[in-house]
Amino acid sequence: MHAIDDLFTTEQRRSLSADSPTPLYHQLYALLKTRILNGTFSYGDRLPTEEQLSNAFLVSRITAKRAMDELASAGLVARQRGRGTYVVYRYRANPLDVPLVGVLEEIETMAANSRAVILESALQVPPGQIRQELGLAAGQTALHLRRVRQSDGIRFGYYESWTRGVEAPDDLAELAATPRLTYFRQRGLAMTHVTQTLSAVAASEEVAEVMDMAVAAPMLQMVRRTYNRAAGGEVVDFLTIQYNPDYFQYQLDVELA
Repeated sequence: MHAIDDLFTTEQRRSLSADSPTPLYHQLYALLKTRILNGTFSYGDRLPTEEQLSNAFLVSRITAKRAMDELASAGLVARQRGRGTYVVYRYRANPLDVPLVGVLEEIETMAANSRAVILESALQVPPGQIRQELGLAAGQTALHLRRVRQSDGIRFGYYESWTRGVEAPDDLAELAATPRLTYFRQRGLAMTHVTQTLSAVAASEEVAEVMDMAVAAPMLQMVRRTYNRAAGGEVVDFLTIQYNPDYFQYQLDVELA
Protein backbone atom coordinates (compact mmCIF):
# COMPACT_ATOMS: atom_id res chain seq x y z
CA MET A 1 0.00 0.00 0.00
CA HIS A 2 1.37 3.41 -0.96
CA ALA A 3 2.02 5.98 1.76
CA ILE A 4 -0.45 8.83 1.46
CA ASP A 5 2.39 11.36 1.68
CA ASP A 6 3.85 9.87 -1.53
CA LEU A 7 0.55 10.20 -3.38
CA PHE A 8 -0.82 13.56 -2.29
CA THR A 9 0.94 16.75 -1.31
CA THR A 10 -0.05 18.62 1.83
CA GLU A 11 -1.79 21.18 -0.38
CA GLN A 12 -3.82 18.46 -2.11
CA ARG A 13 -4.76 16.85 1.22
CA ARG A 14 -6.07 20.21 2.41
CA SER A 15 -7.88 21.00 -0.85
CA LEU A 16 -11.23 19.47 0.11
CA SER A 17 -13.65 22.25 0.93
CA ALA A 18 -16.99 22.09 2.71
CA ASP A 19 -17.82 25.42 1.04
CA SER A 20 -17.71 23.85 -2.43
CA PRO A 21 -21.04 22.96 -4.08
CA THR A 22 -19.53 19.50 -4.67
CA PRO A 23 -20.00 17.24 -1.62
CA LEU A 24 -16.86 16.35 0.33
CA TYR A 25 -17.19 12.65 -0.40
CA HIS A 26 -17.31 13.33 -4.14
CA GLN A 27 -14.24 15.59 -3.97
CA LEU A 28 -12.33 12.77 -2.27
CA TYR A 29 -13.76 10.22 -4.70
CA ALA A 30 -12.58 12.34 -7.65
CA LEU A 31 -9.03 12.59 -6.27
CA LEU A 32 -8.80 8.83 -5.72
CA LYS A 33 -10.45 8.04 -9.04
CA THR A 34 -7.89 10.16 -10.91
CA ARG A 35 -5.03 8.26 -9.23
CA ILE A 36 -6.59 4.95 -10.27
CA LEU A 37 -7.37 5.91 -13.88
CA ASN A 38 -3.91 7.39 -14.52
CA GLY A 39 -2.15 4.31 -13.12
CA THR A 40 -0.73 5.79 -9.92
CA PHE A 41 -2.61 2.97 -8.19
CA SER A 42 -1.96 -0.26 -10.09
CA TYR A 43 -4.18 -3.29 -10.44
CA GLY A 44 -4.19 -5.17 -7.13
CA ASP A 45 -2.89 -2.25 -5.06
CA ARG A 46 -4.50 -1.82 -1.68
CA LEU A 47 -5.95 1.62 -1.07
CA PRO A 48 -5.50 3.52 2.20
CA THR A 49 -8.05 2.63 4.86
CA GLU A 50 -11.04 4.81 5.66
CA GLU A 51 -9.32 5.87 8.88
CA GLN A 52 -6.13 6.84 7.04
CA LEU A 53 -8.10 8.84 4.46
CA SER A 54 -10.11 10.49 7.21
CA ASN A 55 -6.94 11.56 9.05
CA ALA A 56 -5.06 12.64 5.92
CA PHE A 57 -7.85 14.70 4.35
CA LEU A 58 -9.41 15.93 7.61
CA VAL A 59 -12.84 14.49 6.82
CA SER A 60 -15.15 12.16 8.72
CA ARG A 61 -15.02 8.38 8.47
CA ILE A 62 -18.49 8.53 6.91
CA THR A 63 -17.16 10.81 4.15
CA ALA A 64 -14.19 8.51 3.50
CA LYS A 65 -16.45 5.45 3.43
CA ARG A 66 -18.85 7.12 0.99
CA ALA A 67 -15.94 7.98 -1.34
CA MET A 68 -14.69 4.38 -1.26
CA ASP A 69 -18.20 3.05 -1.85
CA GLU A 70 -18.48 5.28 -4.94
CA LEU A 71 -15.22 3.84 -6.28
CA ALA A 72 -16.62 0.35 -5.78
CA SER A 73 -19.89 1.30 -7.50
CA ALA A 74 -17.86 2.60 -10.46
CA GLY A 75 -16.14 -0.79 -10.76
CA LEU A 76 -12.70 0.62 -9.95
CA VAL A 77 -12.11 -1.16 -6.63
CA ALA A 78 -13.29 -4.23 -4.74
CA ARG A 79 -13.97 -4.05 -1.02
CA GLN A 80 -13.44 -7.10 1.17
CA ARG A 81 -14.34 -7.13 4.84
CA GLY A 82 -11.25 -7.69 6.94
CA ARG A 83 -8.88 -7.37 3.96
CA GLY A 84 -9.40 -3.82 2.74
CA THR A 85 -10.04 -2.16 -0.61
CA TYR A 86 -8.13 -3.24 -3.71
CA VAL A 87 -7.87 -1.75 -7.21
CA VAL A 88 -9.52 -3.91 -9.88
CA TYR A 89 -9.13 -1.41 -12.73
CA ARG A 90 -6.38 -2.42 -15.15
CA TYR A 91 -4.47 0.62 -16.39
CA ARG A 92 -3.39 0.60 -20.03
CA ALA A 93 -1.07 3.30 -21.28
CA ASN A 94 -2.19 5.34 -24.26
CA PRO A 95 0.46 6.88 -26.50
CA LEU A 96 0.74 10.63 -26.29
CA ASP A 97 -0.91 12.18 -29.31
CA VAL A 98 1.85 14.62 -30.14
CA PRO A 99 3.14 14.72 -33.75
CA LEU A 100 6.90 14.88 -34.16
CA VAL A 101 7.85 18.19 -35.75
CA GLY A 102 11.53 18.37 -34.93
CA VAL A 103 13.99 18.72 -32.09
CA LEU A 104 14.19 22.19 -30.56
CA GLU A 105 17.23 23.65 -28.92
CA GLU A 106 17.14 24.84 -25.33
CA ILE A 107 16.43 28.57 -25.33
CA GLU A 108 18.98 29.81 -22.80
CA THR A 109 17.74 33.39 -22.91
CA MET A 110 14.29 32.32 -21.70
CA ALA A 111 15.57 31.58 -18.19
CA ALA A 112 17.61 34.77 -18.16
CA ASN A 113 14.74 37.00 -19.22
CA SER A 114 11.88 35.48 -17.24
CA ARG A 115 11.12 34.41 -13.70
CA ALA A 116 10.08 30.95 -12.49
CA VAL A 117 7.40 30.63 -9.84
CA ILE A 118 7.45 27.26 -8.05
CA LEU A 119 3.94 25.91 -7.43
CA GLU A 120 4.88 22.46 -6.12
CA SER A 121 8.01 20.43 -5.42
CA ALA A 122 7.69 16.98 -3.84
CA LEU A 123 8.69 13.33 -4.21
CA GLN A 124 5.56 11.49 -5.34
CA VAL A 125 4.43 8.29 -7.03
CA PRO A 126 3.95 9.26 -10.71
CA PRO A 127 0.91 8.38 -12.84
CA GLY A 128 1.19 5.09 -14.70
CA GLN A 129 2.30 6.50 -18.05
CA ILE A 130 4.99 8.66 -16.49
CA ARG A 131 6.14 5.74 -14.35
CA GLN A 132 6.58 3.64 -17.48
CA GLU A 133 8.44 6.45 -19.25
CA LEU A 134 10.89 6.71 -16.34
CA GLY A 135 11.22 2.95 -15.90
CA LEU A 136 10.07 3.03 -12.29
CA ALA A 137 8.58 0.11 -10.42
CA ALA A 138 5.20 0.35 -8.72
CA GLY A 139 5.47 2.45 -5.58
CA GLN A 140 8.72 4.19 -6.56
CA THR A 141 8.73 7.96 -6.39
CA ALA A 142 10.12 10.72 -8.60
CA LEU A 143 10.53 14.45 -8.12
CA HIS A 144 7.29 16.15 -9.18
CA LEU A 145 7.80 19.80 -10.02
CA ARG A 146 5.13 22.29 -11.11
CA ARG A 147 5.99 25.87 -11.95
CA VAL A 148 5.12 28.77 -14.22
CA ARG A 149 7.36 31.19 -16.07
CA GLN A 150 6.43 34.83 -16.28
CA SER A 151 7.82 38.03 -17.71
CA ASP A 152 6.68 41.53 -16.79
CA GLY A 153 4.02 39.96 -14.59
CA ILE A 154 2.54 37.89 -17.46
CA ARG A 155 2.53 34.11 -17.06
CA PHE A 156 3.35 32.64 -20.46
CA GLY A 157 4.29 29.01 -19.65
CA TYR A 158 3.06 26.23 -17.35
CA TYR A 159 5.72 23.56 -16.62
CA GLU A 160 5.14 20.14 -15.06
CA SER A 161 7.97 17.62 -14.77
CA TRP A 162 8.79 14.24 -13.26
CA THR A 163 12.48 13.45 -12.65
CA ARG A 164 14.06 10.26 -11.37
CA GLY A 165 17.22 10.05 -9.30
CA VAL A 166 17.08 13.48 -7.66
CA GLU A 167 15.84 14.66 -4.28
CA ALA A 168 13.44 17.49 -3.60
CA PRO A 169 15.44 20.74 -3.25
CA ASP A 170 15.92 22.24 0.21
CA ASP A 171 15.89 25.76 -1.18
CA LEU A 172 13.17 26.47 -3.74
CA ALA A 173 14.63 29.91 -4.40
CA GLU A 174 17.78 28.33 -5.85
CA LEU A 175 15.72 26.12 -8.15
CA ALA A 176 13.61 29.09 -9.24
CA ALA A 177 16.74 31.04 -10.16
CA THR A 178 18.54 28.23 -12.01
CA PRO A 179 17.56 26.51 -15.29
CA ARG A 180 16.05 23.17 -14.27
CA LEU A 181 18.40 20.86 -16.20
CA THR A 182 21.42 22.87 -15.07
CA TYR A 183 20.28 22.47 -11.47
CA PHE A 184 19.90 18.70 -11.94
CA ARG A 185 23.30 18.31 -13.65
CA GLN A 186 24.95 20.10 -10.73
CA ARG A 187 23.46 17.42 -8.49
CA GLY A 188 24.78 14.50 -10.50
CA LEU A 189 21.92 13.67 -12.86
CA ALA A 190 23.51 12.34 -16.07
CA MET A 191 21.79 13.46 -19.30
CA THR A 192 22.92 12.76 -22.84
CA HIS A 193 20.18 13.81 -25.26
CA VAL A 194 16.72 15.34 -25.50
CA THR A 195 13.71 14.82 -27.75
CA GLN A 196 10.79 17.21 -28.00
CA THR A 197 7.36 17.10 -29.60
CA LEU A 198 4.77 19.79 -30.17
CA SER A 199 0.99 19.76 -30.27
CA ALA A 200 -2.01 21.96 -29.54
CA VAL A 201 -4.12 21.28 -26.44
CA ALA A 202 -7.01 22.85 -24.56
CA ALA A 203 -6.30 24.36 -21.14
CA SER A 204 -7.56 22.22 -18.27
CA GLU A 205 -9.27 23.81 -15.26
CA GLU A 206 -6.08 23.52 -13.22
CA VAL A 207 -3.84 25.06 -15.88
CA ALA A 208 -6.38 27.75 -16.80
CA GLU A 209 -6.61 28.91 -13.20
CA VAL A 210 -2.83 29.09 -12.75
CA MET A 211 -2.29 30.81 -16.11
CA ASP A 212 -5.26 33.19 -15.77
CA MET A 213 -6.83 31.84 -18.97
CA ALA A 214 -10.25 30.54 -19.92
CA VAL A 215 -10.90 26.83 -19.49
CA ALA A 216 -10.42 25.00 -22.83
CA ALA A 217 -8.48 27.94 -24.29
CA PRO A 218 -5.97 26.76 -26.93
CA MET A 219 -2.38 26.24 -25.77
CA LEU A 220 0.85 25.18 -27.43
CA GLN A 221 2.15 22.05 -25.71
CA MET A 222 5.72 20.79 -25.74
CA VAL A 223 6.62 17.36 -24.37
CA ARG A 224 10.32 16.94 -23.65
CA ARG A 225 12.01 13.66 -22.80
CA THR A 226 15.57 13.76 -21.48
CA TYR A 227 17.59 10.52 -21.71
CA ASN A 228 20.78 9.01 -20.33
CA ARG A 229 22.38 6.70 -22.94
CA ALA A 230 24.88 5.43 -20.37
CA ALA A 231 21.99 4.00 -18.33
CA GLY A 232 20.47 2.01 -21.16
CA GLY A 233 18.90 4.95 -22.92
CA GLU A 234 16.25 5.41 -20.24
CA VAL A 235 14.23 8.57 -19.73
CA VAL A 236 15.42 10.40 -16.62
CA ASP A 237 13.24 13.48 -16.95
CA PHE A 238 9.77 13.91 -18.44
CA LEU A 239 8.62 17.51 -18.91
CA THR A 240 5.37 18.93 -20.26
CA ILE A 241 5.18 22.65 -21.03
CA GLN A 242 1.99 24.46 -22.01
CA TYR A 243 2.42 27.93 -23.49
CA ASN A 244 -0.11 30.72 -23.83
CA PRO A 245 0.01 31.35 -27.61
CA ASP A 246 -0.77 35.03 -27.04
CA TYR A 247 2.69 35.44 -25.53
CA PHE A 248 4.74 32.57 -26.94
CA GLN A 249 5.20 31.43 -30.54
CA TYR A 250 7.47 28.86 -32.14
CA GLN A 251 9.07 29.72 -35.47
CA LEU A 252 11.06 27.23 -37.54
CA ASP A 253 13.36 28.40 -40.33
CA VAL A 254 14.57 25.75 -42.79
CA GLU A 255 17.21 26.32 -45.42
CA LEU A 256 16.26 24.60 -48.69
CA ALA A 257 19.01 23.11 -50.81
